[in-house]
Amino acid sequence: MKLGFLVDLNLCMGCKGCEVACKVENEVPLSSWRLRVKYIDVGVFPDASRNFTPLRCNHCENAPCERICPVSALHYLENGIVNVDSNRCIGCAGCMMACPYGAIYMDPETNTADKCTYCAHRIESGMMPACVVVCPVQANIFGDIEDDTSHISRYIMEHQGGVQVRKPEKNTHPTHFYVGGGNQTLNPLAHERIEGYNLFNKITHLEHVGDPHHGVLDRFLAPFAGHEKFDNKSFMNFDNTPAEGGHEAAESHEEEGGH
Repeated sequence: MKLGFLVDLNLCMGCKGCEVACKVENEVPLSSWRLRVKYIDVGVFPDASRNFTPLRCNHCENAPCERICPVSALHYLENGIVNVDSNRCIGCAGCMMACPYGAIYMDPETNTADKCTYCAHRIESGMMPACVVVCPVQANIFGDIEDDTSHISRYIMEHQGGVQVRKPEKNTHPTHFYVGGGNQTLNPLAHERIEGYNLFNKITHLEHVGDPHHGVLDRFLAPFAGHEKFDNKSFMNFDNTPAEGGHEAAESHEEEGGH
């Protein structure tokens, strides 16, 4: 038996139900994820569309994370799942750096590596992964890829030529497959930014900031009337300089009984 996963991107509607179910089932801490759903916008209005792609561990047959782990915390189960033993993990983060898919994270509570395990604890009990159960359009297909009669094997045979994996050039041989969606959903470099439709179409630079003929001090004191030119010395004495009619105002104030 070798378990595999397939996502039909033609069916996925981006509801993120699988993402939420995964977090709840596996008690994934905040700011971390075992499964996330990304989206990209393709085309130009009015012929534009938004495509969704669930991303999780690919459970590679030639997994670099499993090879690099110095304590065998990442290991293969008999059904082909790349599992994580948190009791063995020493938190060296070597697997995080080795994974070309960014599918491994460091649990901030236990300081150990964690990732998607295809809900190995549910499979052991004869249940399907939580993300498969919750999908409202049955875009997630899970099963034994060595069994020609399984749902996933028949789905792969029916879509021969249209089945893709992420980063095949890495030769990790993922057992996580995708159907539909096109190359742009799985290959970030294939997503073309059409000229004139970038996020920032016209990027310019200011020739100067403020009035180039005045210094910082001049601009700061510009609201004060009656002073055409200031220097540091005059600015320091500014508060001590009596305003016009200041003495007369003070004397009249005292005559009226002021203090």
